[in-house]
Amino acid sequence: MTFNKTLKKISLVGIAAVVALTFNLQAQAQNSESVSNYRKAHAELLAKQSRVKDQIKVEESQRYAKDLYGEVEPEPDIYNEGWDSGIVNPWKNAEVPATKQIDVSKYVMPVKWNMVTSHYGYRPRFGRVHKGVDLKANVGDTVRAAFDGKVRLTRFERGGYGFYVIVRHENGLETVYGHLSRFLVQPDQYVKAGTPIALSGNTGRSTGPHLHFETRFMGVAINPEAIFDFENRVTHTDIFTFNKSKYTESRSYTPRKSYTASSKSTHQSSHKSSGNHKSAGTHKKSKRRR
Repeated sequence: MTFNKTLKKISLVGIAAVVALTFNLQAQAQNSESVSNYRKAHAELLAKQSRVKDQIKVEESQRYAKDLYGEVEPEPDIYNEGWDSGIVNPWKNAEVPATKQIDVSKYVMPVKWNMVTSHYGYRPRFGRVHKGVDLKANVGDTVRAAFDGKVRLTRFERGGYGFYVIVRHENGLETVYGHLSRFLVQPDQYVKAGTPIALSGNTGRSTGPHLHFETRFMGVAINPEAIFDFENRVTHTDIFTFNKSKYTESRSYTPRKSYTASSKSTHQSSHKSSGNHKSAGTHKKSKRRR
């Protein structure tokens, strides 16, 4: 009897041990599975984060490339968009002549820098034309009238030009100066070429300090680089010939390489053979910088 009881106890202990071992093995299996699932989930999370970081790098590189090549959104045209054309553009219904001789011999460069940071031209990304040039300038640099004339407007336009000045000149042109920080003149004030009219800035739609500069004839936005050689701080010719079919084209008489004695004959021969420059006037070979 005692033996049977002992055997029964041993059997119960064995069964309990087996049950405990089974539960322990199941728990270990579940724990291993949990660790495996955690590691898998963690690996997937890291992969997603890596893809996000790579996407951010790609987007940053794209933005940098666009900034590097000046692909910034042009200012809305104040002569056509969002403004009373009767005030901003008094030539809305006027007939613009096919050609016009314009005297640009008495000029002063609008800022002290000679660097164009964004050229005139169509911007496919925005479906709009940049109707001037952007010139390097720091906030607070003096902006000067390019020619003799009278200040017509000093205004603010939040979505584009910021603070801007329009000067009508005696030679028939109008010049526009945008993204200013301060006006130094008032409407109807007469100014000479070189008179300080404003301080440059970063107002309106601007990605950094610069001067937006336009040259217009009867409301038509002429490529400023058709008139000015900004690098050498001169006008290309004393007389600029406005042409309705060519006013968007720039001109350049500046050699692509540095001018040296060895390249003198090559430069002169190439200049003489450039017949397309004649219609715009005679190129001034030696002209004082202003």
